[in-house]
Amino acid sequence: MRGLALLLLTALPLRAQTPAAEVGRERAEFTAWLATDPLSPYAALGLQPIGPGISVGAEPSDLPLAGVPRGILTEAGSSVVLTTDGARRILPRGRAVPLSATARLVITGGPGRAVAASFGTVRGATPPQFFAYAPSLRIAVRLEPPERRGRFPVLGLDGAETDANEAGLVRVTMAGATTRLRVYRLGAADDDEAPLFIYFRDATNGRETYPAGRFIELLPSADGAYELDFNRARNPYCAYSSVFPCPAPWPGNRLAAAVRAGEQYHAP
Repeated sequence: MRGLALLLLTALPLRAQTPAAEVGRERAEFTAWLATDPLSPYAALGLQPIGPGISVGAEPSDLPLAGVPRGILTEAGSSVVLTTDGARRILPRGRAVPLSATARLVITGGPGRAVAASFGTVRGATPPQFFAYAPSLRIAVRLEPPERRGRFPVLGLDGAETDANEAGLVRVTMAGATTRLRVYRLGAADDDEAPLFIYFRDATNGRETYPAGRFIELLPSADGAYELDFNRARNPYCAYSSVFPCPAPWPGNRLAAAVRAGEQYHAP
């Protein structure tokens, strides 16, 4: 899951195509996805690093899947191979692989760090709750140069380990305090179009929002600026299912103010 200019929080023009109505539509689509999609976190059954090899399918297996013949997942170079009854099948990364009418497998992680996630049917889905749209929390920012160079592994929104590099920092002023938030580009090293994300915490965590923090994608705007819309803040997958590990807070990404925008969280 990018030459950087000085970032200042200014009244830069924002893209007209992102009104409150569009955010509302995105929220409705996300709610439907959580409740129905076969790769919803509410359909997740297990998550395991492949390492030297793991079993998947009928019990006993490292990743149990009822009704699926037992096989072995191994990693050889850049390929992940599922071997069942002597038959070998190379599995693509990042795409759902059907193993039965209801069971699916998704491989993530780079070479040597492959992870297998298993999915069944959606169960126990709870509709997400959101704060009312706050126009003042949709702002324009610019990037300051990064403090950290090179690539490093992090956990993404979906709990899967991915490569990252620090794209830069942005300055956000709330309640009279200015904070610099780290922006990571998540994805393959050669993907210049990989998305820019901010994973942040604020004064609402543990009470109104998920304790571990929330993600926002930084979107390109006019004149080299970026749109930072806290109304689009989303919980990591660990908020919906204990199958997924929670990302660790990114250094310094803590806002002292309460950011009442985006997705909420109420513990079951």
